[in-house]
Amino acid sequence: MIVITNPSVIANEISIIDSLFEEGLSLLHIRKPDFSKIEMAQFIHQIKLEYRSNLVLHNHHDLAEDFGINRIHFSEKERKDSFSINHDQRIFSTSTHAIEDFNSLENNFDYAFLSPVYQSISKEDYHPKENLFEALKSRTNHKTKLVALGGIDAKNIPKTLENGFDNIALLGSIWNNENPIKQFKLCQQIAQLYLA
Repeated sequence: MIVITNPSVIANEISIIDSLFEEGLSLLHIRKPDFSKIEMAQFIHQIKLEYRSNLVLHNHHDLAEDFGINRIHFSEKERKDSFSINHDQRIFSTSTHAIEDFNSLENNFDYAFLSPVYQSISKEDYHPKENLFEALKSRTNHKTKLVALGGIDAKNIPKTLENGFDNIALLGSIWNNENPIKQFKLCQQIAQLYLA
């Protein structure tokens, strides 16, 4: 199960992140599109050193080496604009918004988000343009893991993982919750029944 940071700064964010890792979070995607390189470096620096290998950078990719981070995420735009992968020891992920885009991914990607699966919790007016569960029936790419994103919460995790997604990513259900840790643990318990 993956958690993506809120794009904006959240109160007590670093202590929440450390607690999520203590509770067993496997991957945290750091998505802070408005952060300068210095702000990003300061943010990463605050996260406990032992969790660096569980971090995924969405921007300021050049900081990865400085911090010993080996996971890089490419937006759909970055992938289409100028994508060339340097095949070092890094793990790559990307974003897709249609099954056709997912199916056409090169094998360089360990996993890819497909979104939005449901009405977004964190973005107003962001909802599926098509039924992605129907679209999944035409999935041909089985080398890249498919991760559901967009509106994922405790109630719809079973349906999501029973219908063709390999994993889930949480954003709004964690950061828009008054008790993010409790919410994470609940989602984790449900997801583990399907991801075992």
